[in-house]
Amino acid sequence: MNSASANVIKVGLIGASIQSSRSPTMHMEEASALGLPLTYELFDFDHQDSDAGALARLLTHKQQAGYAGVNVTHPCKQSVIQHLDELSDTALILNAVNTVLFSGGRRVGHNTDWQGFLNSFRRGLPTATLDRVLLLGAGGAGMAVAYAMLLLGVKQLIVFDTDISKAQTLCNTLEPHSATQSIQAISALPATMCDIHGVINSTPIGMQKYPGLPLPATYLHPNMWVADVVYFPLETELLKTAKTLGCATLDGGGMAVYQAAAAFKLFTGVEPNAERMMARF
Repeated sequence: MNSASANVIKVGLIGASIQSSRSPTMHMEEASALGLPLTYELFDFDHQDSDAGALARLLTHKQQAGYAGVNVTHPCKQSVIQHLDELSDTALILNAVNTVLFSGGRRVGHNTDWQGFLNSFRRGLPTATLDRVLLLGAGGAGMAVAYAMLLLGVKQLIVFDTDISKAQTLCNTLEPHSATQSIQAISALPATMCDIHGVINSTPIGMQKYPGLPLPATYLHPNMWVADVVYFPLETELLKTAKTLGCATLDGGGMAVYQAAAAFKLFTGVEPNAERMMARF
């Protein structure tokens, strides 16, 4: 290995159905702008062996190959934890990881998703009413979004997942961090949505592989705002439907950019220009 290749910062993304991910472009273009040699690869379980040991093998191989770290996405944000040596404080709270650093022979898990959603929400829906918000999906992304919403000051967060145990786990996890705020798991969608001020989709529904709506279109009304964590396509069916009704909307692009910016700093030790990344996105 020559000295030039030895200095390259190698990172990547592990997950399923990630061929359309913009993470490689975001990281490599920002690295180029900062004069950093960085490569970013995709490790897609849809395009390679994906048995029960695939994630562990990938982590071991990338660590031994000298990678600075990897991002992880659906469906690995929680299952990756068992393969790590240490978690950051926030990753420990959320029990979900989207960034793994390889440092000193150890694997350290971080979560930058909550930062991504928080910064995106502040930028895209700064005046949104946060009295009563419905969160759809209680997986790794849902946990990060819920934590961000608590930090943003939501008064009541209602969590729905088709697996009620996941929704309850999310609420139990975050309740100690909710101060005087209310966080509640429900087993069925509310009978009426007239008092819901906002809806957030943190399920995979809306992705190319999982088209459709995460809730009936009749549940939406013009006085609510609607946010989605899915960013490919950028305008999901949910957001398209919400816009036709006159709802304020927030796509998943901002979360993708801001979480990537935070991960970039972890990988490189260099502060990226998030607004430049957003403009390119």
